[in-house]
Amino acid sequence: MMNKNYLVTGGAGFIGSNYVHRLLTRGEKVTIYDNFSRAGAPRNLEWLKQQFGENAFEVIVGDVRDADRIAETAKSADRIVHLAGQVAVTTSVINPRDDFESNALGTFNVMEAARLSGRDPIVVYASTNKVYGGMDDVELFEEPTRWRYKDLVHGCPETQPLDFHSPYGCSKGTGDQYVRDYARMYGLRTVVFRQSCIYGPRQFGIEDQGWVAWFIIAAVMNRPITIYGDGKQVRDILHVSDLIAAYDFAIDKIDIARGQVYNMGGGPDNVMSIWAEFGPKLEKFINGKIEVARGDWRPGDQRVFYADISKAEKELGWKPQIGVEEGVQKLFEWVQGNKSLF
Repeated sequence: MMNKNYLVTGGAGFIGSNYVHRLLTRGEKVTIYDNFSRAGAPRNLEWLKQQFGENAFEVIVGDVRDADRIAETAKSADRIVHLAGQVAVTTSVINPRDDFESNALGTFNVMEAARLSGRDPIVVYASTNKVYGGMDDVELFEEPTRWRYKDLVHGCPETQPLDFHSPYGCSKGTGDQYVRDYARMYGLRTVVFRQSCIYGPRQFGIEDQGWVAWFIIAAVMNRPITIYGDGKQVRDILHVSDLIAAYDFAIDKIDIARGQVYNMGGGPDNVMSIWAEFGPKLEKFINGKIEVARGDWRPGDQRVFYADISKAEKELGWKPQIGVEEGVQKLFEWVQGNKSLF
């Protein structure tokens, strides 16, 4: 069976570079399409070149807002994994136009590029759990170190009503619905993953995005940490290696997955409150006390989100392999061993 041509938008980002590494390891032909606006992207590209050589893959410096450039690049793609975009809720609030153009218009451009390519590519889109908004209709229960859903024992299902909250939620949700509808209207083989908190190596987390990595980096590098809200907000976290495995599961089972939406997170077995539970864990790692500042709740911040991932398990045969304890330990060790990158 001939190897396929993979186009990975945002391929020098955290998730993208991990997925490109996975693809190159098994000998696929890969094109990275990235505007290199994120600070970690050049470092991730250099890492890939060191691992596989300068000529092991193609790099297109481009922006998904450039419709002509992404269309030209997509002409040879059999698989498009669309990860490029603006990634932070707080940034979207400050600059909603840039967020819209990066995420909503950028994703529309990718879908048009796929439609017009004539190659019937499989398209995987990284959406977000933020499309469900604050889930104000869902009753919560407060425990000593975390909030939790009162009745959604297995977490938030894909059938939860959409309620785009924040410019980021609106822009990513717009892309989410376009990708889904291009399967219905044009017969494209598309899959939407509504992703929870993804973490792992090559993640250069910042305060506004990538909180697991950011807290570890800040603790190791002795940088100030601010906790917004009560610190008992709960998230399900998923190691990046499990996420990118899910991309492959969906591509391999595209006859089942086409036109489908999957919640993609750690699920109820891999939840953690962002500071009431993660803070003591981190203090144990560094063997010391971590002083933190406190701030008000940030707009669009859900008190609870963990995904019901049973649909992906049932239809794709996928489930997380790396639990919270193992995954966080691995990320801590990676940050410790790569201080020069920070």
